[in-house]
Amino acid sequence: MYKNYLKIAFRNLWRHRGFSFLNISGLAIGLTAGFLILLYVGFEISYDNFHSKADRIYRVVADIKTPTDNIEADIPAWAVPPHLEEQFPEIEAAVRISGLDMLVRKEDIKFQETEAKIVDADFFNVFDFKLLQGDADNVLKDPFSLVLSEKAAKKYFGNENPVGKTVKIMEEGHLATVTGLMEDFPENSHIKTNMVVSMATYTKGMDRDVDSFWNNYGAAGYILVAEHANIDQLVAKFPEFLERNNGEEMKKSQMYVNLFLEPLIDVYLRSTRGGAGGGNISNVYIFSIVAIFILLIACINFINLTTARSVERAKEVGIRKVIGAGKRQLGIQFLGESIVISFMAFIIALVLTAIAIPFFNDMAGKIISPGIISSANQLPILLLMSLGIGVLAGIYPAFVLSSFKPISVLKGSFSSGTRGILLRKGLVIAQFTISIALIIGTIVIYNQMNYMRNQELGFNKEQTIVLGTGVSPSQKALRHAIDDLPNVLSTSLSSSVPGKSNSSAYSEVENINGDLQIANLALYFIDEEFIPQFDIPLVAGRSFSKAFATDSTEAMVVNEETVKLLGYSSPEEAIGANFKQWGREGKIIGVIKDFHFKSLRQPIEPLTMRLEPKGTDLLVVKVNPKDIQQTVAAIASKWEAIIPNAPFDYYFLDQSFNKQYQTEERFGNLFLNFAALAIFISCLGLLGLAAYSTLQRKREIGIRKVLGSSVGGILNLLSREFVKLVIISFFIAAPIAWFFMYFWLEDFAYRITLQWWMFALAGASAIIIALLTVSFHAIKAAIVNPIKSLGTE
Repeated sequence: MYKNYLKIAFRNLWRHRGFSFLNISGLAIGLTAGFLILLYVGFEISYDNFHSKADRIYRVVADIKTPTDNIEADIPAWAVPPHLEEQFPEIEAAVRISGLDMLVRKEDIKFQETEAKIVDADFFNVFDFKLLQGDADNVLKDPFSLVLSEKAAKKYFGNENPVGKTVKIMEEGHLATVTGLMEDFPENSHIKTNMVVSMATYTKGMDRDVDSFWNNYGAAGYILVAEHANIDQLVAKFPEFLERNNGEEMKKSQMYVNLFLEPLIDVYLRSTRGGAGGGNISNVYIFSIVAIFILLIACINFINLTTARSVERAKEVGIRKVIGAGKRQLGIQFLGESIVISFMAFIIALVLTAIAIPFFNDMAGKIISPGIISSANQLPILLLMSLGIGVLAGIYPAFVLSSFKPISVLKGSFSSGTRGILLRKGLVIAQFTISIALIIGTIVIYNQMNYMRNQELGFNKEQTIVLGTGVSPSQKALRHAIDDLPNVLSTSLSSSVPGKSNSSAYSEVENINGDLQIANLALYFIDEEFIPQFDIPLVAGRSFSKAFATDSTEAMVVNEETVKLLGYSSPEEAIGANFKQWGREGKIIGVIKDFHFKSLRQPIEPLTMRLEPKGTDLLVVKVNPKDIQQTVAAIASKWEAIIPNAPFDYYFLDQSFNKQYQTEERFGNLFLNFAALAIFISCLGLLGLAAYSTLQRKREIGIRKVLGSSVGGILNLLSREFVKLVIISFFIAAPIAWFFMYFWLEDFAYRITLQWWMFALAGASAIIIALLTVSFHAIKAAIVNPIKSLGTE
């Protein structure tokens, strides 16, 4: 019996090849998109879950309350983690992790390791980063010991065993011993590095007193708590801990700290403090919804095309019922056909997914999955998804087809009925509601990304090369050599550039009331050429000048936001205000116009600038746009001659600044592609319905042509019904899309406003897409000779 069901199913699929192709391909594409999104969502939520103690590891974060603001820091003070471990028995271990831009040399091999990490000795005991060689208890115990990843070991030592060998680190050339070899860090770790250096190296070679720094913030802190520890009770003890260890200093500085704990598995996706984060749980939710929408559209296609063809199979059902087939048997047969289609779609989806994964990884900007085989553990989910869709999508058609009355259908009096027509219209409306909502989302996301790319930044970042020279005696010599190159327009020195992290300094600045107002202010160390080189407008006072010797010891330039913070009604009022900052005292000599020195996701913050030659580790070079490659080669030649022990370390500022928006760009590209897939699947279903509708009305079309109807009239007749459904869909989709896009834009400090034309464009696009989809069959039917249409009458 079941063999016969399968035979009938395949015969029916082959007989109606066009409809079968639309059904299977639409479902296959939907499953492919759904599986890719499943891989993406699964990968994003897997961050840091591979650590066996992940449920007991917490990141220590701090709220720092000053008289003027509340700073939500993603790191604690340097002294906090080791003292937490020492004073709380429920904390088994504490680890600090600090990024380090470090020169590493081995004979002629030299690299500027920008992602090296300084970590405490318990690093490998807290985190499950696999050691291939070395003992977790001892590899980071001693000063000048480090552990290399497989990738870094190959870079420095080739195929040799690196353990026990030495490299020179930092500008001073300290000799450091490789004490361990670790596996390359997994892609789904928010901590990423190729080299970890012992904290003892830092305390011995750079700063011996770091463990007593209660007001200096420079390293992320993680703690491992004991099993069954009560986290709420632990956090409740932190205020007393801070008061005991740093209470007097907090009162003196008027900077009051509160400590909190973030679960390790929340750091990447759910933390609002930035830093080690980088994911976005909202994007995960959005893609999950898009996946559901795409699969829903594929289901709707199946139901629509199957029920639309029910008239053709009515006589088959009637005959089978007359010869004894029961409703249950017919239901099983039609449901089985649905499952066969879904299984065929599953096989095709596997092939399409295998082809798409490399391109999907490129769009996502990371290795979501190496290939279909590595994701084999998720294939049963895809199979269950496809079979589930087959069952869910096939239940209604099976019920409808198996319920036909044999006497009625064999007399030819059967029609699909009002309920069937209303169902199909309702499903088409649902399809295009989803599609229009996705089109609106795509338009909004594209315009927001375009707005961020083209926003007036308040400074000139074009044709600017940034050299990471470090604070070295050779920096000035290199600058003078580069100044003499023909295509170099200007050079300057700084501690940071827009788009990169900057220092924050405890500051006391005179406000409108004449009081020294305490605040934690962003700080740039620069030279006299920095402000004019970046074309940052001066709105009051003057900039730094070599004509004033005191500028290097007693002067500060601030931005407009700092003026507002201090309560002055105009920038001119702030000129001459006194300040104290990091051991310096002096006066504000100038106010610059606000510029975006951070991402457009963040509002412009108060910024201070000071002349500090010993704190400038970047050499900024403005070049002529002509022959840039030749200019870079000339700069590299000067570098090799003057700083031969360090690798040529440079980047273009505009490219670096734009990298801040890579996450949003990739999200936008992924959203656009999946939205396009959803619309394409909708069009496949609409194409099938249009073909069937045209087939059902071919005699009517023939009669209308005989009576003088034009091709345009026929086209209008067949398209009008579908256009009405799209218009209804638009009025449903518009408010839904507005709601979700409004809240998505809330994540950006600088954002576009939702405009009426975005919704109108989406609606018009949907109508055009529907018309183009329907018109093919409508025109084909309209130009057919009416004699062929009426030949059977």
